[in-house]
Amino acid sequence: MLAAAFTEPGPPEVLSLMTLPDPVPGAGEVRVRIRAAGVQPYDCAVRAGWIPPGITPTLPRIPGNEFAGVVDAIGPGVTATEVGAEVLGFGQLGAYATLLVVPATQVVAKPPEMPWEVAGGFTAGAQTAHIAVETIEVAAGDTLLVHGAAGAVGTMAVQLAVRAGARVIATGRPDNHDYLRSLGAEPVAYGEGLADRVRALSPAGIDAAIDGAGGEALDVSLALVSDRARVLTLVDHARAGELGAQVTPAARSAARLASLAALYASGDLRFHLRRVYPLADAAGAHREVETGHGRGKVVLSV
Repeated sequence: MLAAAFTEPGPPEVLSLMTLPDPVPGAGEVRVRIRAAGVQPYDCAVRAGWIPPGITPTLPRIPGNEFAGVVDAIGPGVTATEVGAEVLGFGQLGAYATLLVVPATQVVAKPPEMPWEVAGGFTAGAQTAHIAVETIEVAAGDTLLVHGAAGAVGTMAVQLAVRAGARVIATGRPDNHDYLRSLGAEPVAYGEGLADRVRALSPAGIDAAIDGAGGEALDVSLALVSDRARVLTLVDHARAGELGAQVTPAARSAARLASLAALYASGDLRFHLRRVYPLADAAGAHREVETGHGRGKVVLSV
């Protein structure tokens, strides 16, 4: 198989296209011929040397933990899918490749209405946002503050919160404000005076916050939300515990993913595809993601 992998951690340039042995599915596993894979900060951290929990650190290492493709082999005991099925799914590593083996419990059927590039980048943002909204118990009547709202997770979080009946105030750059309004949010600009601008929009206060930016965004969230257990940071994990904020628990599941994919298929969830890179230019995709700016999702076409 071909894979965008690295033999030593480092900057984006360490990623290169390699020919590696084809993986073979074991009991309860499926092998997927990948059509598209999402690119996210998680992958950039892996490339820079971070080892996800539970992973044995071997090299070469292939980033990528969300994907879409066609099942081309199944291991013993797999009955929930079959060879030829179009699926999307999740793992921890290995999606930047033409072939990937994962447990059958980590793939779901791809809706026909979902293009391959959307399916490849859908899993992480949709599930993370859903878990975040669930964890801080966003409900009808709440006012939710979302930082980094134009990104992949933020885009989903805004829509899911609006569907739950919440009012959403979303921070973003001015050139993303019309986009945020189209999702149902009330946009507000980043920068000095952010807390005052949010207070002006919501004098009655903020009930909960999802922080997709870290640093000042987390500080502002904690200053505005009285119950710190209803502040969740997606990025500032090191500070969360000491400050009483939450982080997203490991709660991804096939059932959750299938329900979110169905919302996309019915037109009830939008997905913004920022840019598609070829597998051979995974380094370019990482450089773009690491700018920390941009609307929607970066995806690799495999």
